[in-house]
Amino acid sequence: MLLRPQHAPEFRARRTQNWLVLGLTYAAMYMARYNFGFANKSLSDAYGWSKTQVGAIISAATLLYGISALFNGPLADRFGGRRAMILGASGACFFNLAFGLGAYLGFLGTGGLLLGYLASVWTLNMYFQSYSALALIKVNSGWFHVSERGVFSAIFGSMIQSGRAAVFALMTTSLVVALPWQWKFFLPAIVVGVMALLTVAVVRDTPRLAGLPDFDPEDATSGDTEKVTLGYVARRVFTNPVTLTIAASEFCTGLVRKGFEEWFPRYMEEAQHLPLDHPVFRTGAMAVVLAGIAGAFVAGMLSDYGFGARRPPVAFFGYAIQIVCLAVIWRAPSLGAVIVAFTLNSLAISMVHSMLSGTASMDFGGQRAAATAAGMFDGMQYVGGSLVGVGMGFLLDRFGWGSWAPSMIGFSAIGAVLMLALWNARPRRTAAAH
Repeated sequence: MLLRPQHAPEFRARRTQNWLVLGLTYAAMYMARYNFGFANKSLSDAYGWSKTQVGAIISAATLLYGISALFNGPLADRFGGRRAMILGASGACFFNLAFGLGAYLGFLGTGGLLLGYLASVWTLNMYFQSYSALALIKVNSGWFHVSERGVFSAIFGSMIQSGRAAVFALMTTSLVVALPWQWKFFLPAIVVGVMALLTVAVVRDTPRLAGLPDFDPEDATSGDTEKVTLGYVARRVFTNPVTLTIAASEFCTGLVRKGFEEWFPRYMEEAQHLPLDHPVFRTGAMAVVLAGIAGAFVAGMLSDYGFGARRPPVAFFGYAIQIVCLAVIWRAPSLGAVIVAFTLNSLAISMVHSMLSGTASMDFGGQRAAATAAGMFDGMQYVGGSLVGVGMGFLLDRFGWGSWAPSMIGFSAIGAVLMLALWNARPRRTAAAH
């Protein structure tokens, strides 16, 4: 039997180097993104800001991320995923440092001027963060066949979750908890800077650029010969009913995901009265991360082997689990039940995220327009997520933590219905490919 290029030992070895460095760089950028949740309460304690004011930082940054991803996707398709990742990691490093340094700029005071500075800097960080997912998906679309993308997206999903694991482990150690809040931004910046340099040295956009034979991933743009222009990638993605439906679903994903992830540490501190370095908090936080890793693998294997490389059915089950978990958190019968619900909710969010942003973008965008599809899916996710900054802060200030979980349930239900509508959707290759 003829050995396909992706099965050759030298190909697999070089591909492993490529995705390992790329995935760890993305994980490092997650550290420089999810660190904010662990400084959320510290900012209120230090400067007397309300949840609504701190939420304004989240909303501004998240909304710009979403809008930027929509526009940066076509750019990444044009100039390549490697350059996009280097640009994103460099910016994330710089602006995490700048955020922490805000504490030392005495002329900013402790009121609205400082709040405006931090909101601006964190928003710029999230602009550069928006390149990361696009870059990762763009590069991987040139290295992985459509039949193996579900499982490999699970591998990447687990590496992404390792970034969350690292930030949970780092931010809940007694040493870091005892340090001033700005060190929650300095430490991730250092890690991202190192990984940016490794990306320059190791990562290549395609097998051909790494000195290997290229191969056909057999996705939605296989066989296309038209020049990759902004018009081409926009037409491939923004006029496809399937990608538009996924984008609407990702809006719902973002609202639930960001609502959960940005406010989870503060919920544990205020509603459950646990300090960040409490053993129960640390154990629960790590369980959430491990469940995210498991969710990515469960989703990838179910998709590739159980549903014939279809992504929507797996996403549907992820949404259904979210609904149940959020209902348990709403009623909060006990701390143990809440931790179990948090854990399973993380698994469910990871299932949806890895299937839609991580895999469907490669399938339906194709190698030539993968970053554009990822930009639309990830962008809509963060546009939805932007609502849980000021919006969630206001809700919590007004109605307390009892309003947190129920405010997200309906969006999980909408996402589930949309995935039912796409149950049998698969990418269609062009006539030239046949």
